[in-house]
Amino acid sequence: MTLILGIETSCDETAAAVVADGRRMLSNVVASQVDLHRKYGGVFPEVAARQHIITILPVIEEALRTADVGWDALDAVAVTRGPGLVGSLLVGVNAAKGIAWTRGLPLIGVNHLEGHVYSNWLEAEGNRPDKTFPVLVLIVSGGHTELVVMRDHGCYERLGGTVDDAAGEAFDKVARLLGLGYPGGPAIQQAAADGDPTAFAFPRAWLPDTYDFSFSGLKTAVLRAVQQLERDETAGGRKLVPGSPLPPNVVADLAASFQQAVVDVLVGKTLRAAADVGATEICLCGGVAANRALREALRRASPLPVSIPPLSLCTDNAAMIAAAGYFRGYRLPDGFIGDTLDLDVVAHLPLVSAEGGRS
Repeated sequence: MTLILGIETSCDETAAAVVADGRRMLSNVVASQVDLHRKYGGVFPEVAARQHIITILPVIEEALRTADVGWDALDAVAVTRGPGLVGSLLVGVNAAKGIAWTRGLPLIGVNHLEGHVYSNWLEAEGNRPDKTFPVLVLIVSGGHTELVVMRDHGCYERLGGTVDDAAGEAFDKVARLLGLGYPGGPAIQQAAADGDPTAFAFPRAWLPDTYDFSFSGLKTAVLRAVQQLERDETAGGRKLVPGSPLPPNVVADLAASFQQAVVDVLVGKTLRAAADVGATEICLCGGVAANRALREALRRASPLPVSIPPLSLCTDNAAMIAAAGYFRGYRLPDGFIGDTLDLDVVAHLPLVSAEGGRS
């Protein structure tokens, strides 16, 4: 049995986990900073980095305690090295270096996006069936919307991605526009539950002949709809008071129509890409993978098996980093792959393959 300590501090979650053989979670501890950043309407990088410094050691200690393992039982330390906020990444990487050096453990730097990919290999009981490659992966989060074909462990081909706003970023911006607060994904989903997804004919940017995405035009269309409602001075059968919020039923319809537009494009492009590359399975991952409408629509429309992590593994966590570290360190064809103590962070680290299947 190989035990990996995973550490994740790419943005505003301080997380640590212990995972056995890349599959079985013995612990997965996440300290969220959502309440700290809510008043800013988004993540404040300096605040995030300082909070990581305060939280990192207690979170690691809790992960070991919950897993009921000591330092001597660990086989390696895996840590997110990018992409992400530089200040936040440095806290996790330096903590991992210190542990690796003092305990004499191998160090494995992990791409945050690869971590999200491997959230589809994790299960609390370690009994998720293995996958037959090639697998088509849709990564959707606050900072990324990408379609990737995975041909083997550590072997990725990027088919396309967002040319402007990521899907999660669009959710945050539209939620702020509608006065729904932060984080935007859960707020939009909650509001949309009472709305009509056909109430507003928002555009779908299909970008023909590509696997790329664009959500900035959709975001602008929502803004224009809100401005038009305010100019009309009536909405949902009620007269609007200048400067007052839109009626809840109108906000619900706007949220539902926006959400449906995002889901339609994500699902449509994913299914086309899966067919074009001959995928055997579709994997959905990233924070937006927690969206109920997206999960249900993809499963309903796909002729292929669809793998989606549990909700707790969609958002940033360290179990996915430990899992990716295991498959990167111990399962690639060219033997164990580790990093030296000069490992550095990379804010815009791409998920690409190089010689030997490494990214």
